[in-house]
Amino acid sequence: MPSLVQSVDWTALTPVVVPAALAVAVLVADLFLPPARKALLGWATAAGFLAAGLTLIPLRDGRRSTFCQAGGQECSYAADHFALVVQALVLGGALLTALLSLTGETDGDPAPPPGEYWFLLLSSAAGGALLPASRDLATLLVALEVTTLPAFALVALRRGDRLASEAALKFFLSSVTATAVSLLGISFVYAATGTLNLAAVADGLTHTPGQLDHLAKAGVALTLVGFAFKLAAAPFHFWVPDTYAGAPLPVAAYLSVVGKAAGFSGLILVTVVAFRPYHHVWGPALGVLAALTMTVGNVGALRQRPDGDRAAVRLLAWSSVGQAGYLLVPLAAASAADTPAHTVGTTVAYALMYGVVNLGAFAVAALVTRTAPRGRITDYRGLYATRPAAALALGFFLLCLAGLPPGVIGLFAKVAVFSTAVGAGKGWLAVIMAVNVVVALVYYLRWTALLFARREEGAGAAGSGDVAGAGADAGLGLGDAAGAAPAAARTPVGLAAAIALTAAAGIALSGAPQIVLRYAQGTLL
Repeated sequence: MPSLVQSVDWTALTPVVVPAALAVAVLVADLFLPPARKALLGWATAAGFLAAGLTLIPLRDGRRSTFCQAGGQECSYAADHFALVVQALVLGGALLTALLSLTGETDGDPAPPPGEYWFLLLSSAAGGALLPASRDLATLLVALEVTTLPAFALVALRRGDRLASEAALKFFLSSVTATAVSLLGISFVYAATGTLNLAAVADGLTHTPGQLDHLAKAGVALTLVGFAFKLAAAPFHFWVPDTYAGAPLPVAAYLSVVGKAAGFSGLILVTVVAFRPYHHVWGPALGVLAALTMTVGNVGALRQRPDGDRAAVRLLAWSSVGQAGYLLVPLAAASAADTPAHTVGTTVAYALMYGVVNLGAFAVAALVTRTAPRGRITDYRGLYATRPAAALALGFFLLCLAGLPPGVIGLFAKVAVFSTAVGAGKGWLAVIMAVNVVVALVYYLRWTALLFARREEGAGAAGSGDVAGAGADAGLGLGDAAGAAPAAARTPVGLAAAIALTAAAGIALSGAPQIVLRYAQGTLL
């Protein structure tokens, strides 16, 4: 009789265990630290994310797994190359989010409780690191909820903010609906196959009895609908603009990158691994979702009024919806591929590019919003005259998102995604993507040009007339005490580090984009 005792490979689990353990430590330490020293919690969190990222180095061979059954053939956790790449993106994004959060307030509003904030951020990142390594449907769903549940509170943690409360409520309701639909779908799949292990589910779907075929197909469809809610794929995207605009900027940046990366990794696992036998069902569905999502996202971004409050964040929110559509294209193409590793790798590589430059754009937005709290796109007019480094960085990030030089990594990633659609015989999807890329150029270039436009007569530094109200949307006030208005002109160390790191990473990726793509294309299977 086989032993029921499972060995645990703690080395493989370190990218998940480190932020999870630190979350508990931070919450306990918050009870004993005096208010003047609670800034240490933020720096400890950033150091913890860095340490968790470094633990990926001993795992780089990608051959570890744990929590295994059936003689080691069915494991619930696998530290393969796919998991390692996504974990690096999740932990790196969480580190940059922590740096963005280490800013000072200037409007006198009460800051969110530091202990709770860092605890929730660490907990969510731990779930995000667990998700790409999950190899059964139960662990996958638990990891997805651990990633999402703390995010509700992060959005609404600033007490007394009506917009934040409304944003959190919309986020919560959409996520609960997605979870309910996913649970129903997974239960149908389990009833049809008798297993939750992803590889075993694929084998079970291949030999599903005829009377259970419709049940299995319904389970596959419902599970995909649930993930579409999580990923904000159209028509399930309605919560994104209001949630991003109502959340603090660092939290919005976190949701746009880390939350999306975790969700896409889960979608990749359930489609390419578990539901592979039903590729004729989910392949066309993902193709339609990709076309609809990129179109809705880019049209929504194009309609943003430059002088509207929080227009910059709303444009980035709609842009993230459009980028999600591009990310879905290789997954749709994977349904027709004999070996999906190439197309899946393209999605992973695109997610890496998007994560770096989108976090960089949010970082510059956080900097500008410190002196222009209304967050209008018009506040960026003539930014080069007052903050040339920030203007150059934001211009580079926007050109990367648009896929134009000198943002070579953005161009390379879009060409790679386009080629997967053409190679899979989905020419209609490639045409829709090409049209959307042209549409996106309008609002990306319009914003970029505004950075170098001449400032209007009588206007000072970006939003200088609003200095007294700055800070509420730019940072969380978790690193410094609230200061006077003149202090808003200074760039906090964490914010400067975030901009510098993302700019350096974007330039490095633009210098050798093929290395990232080749490594990512060998991540799965």
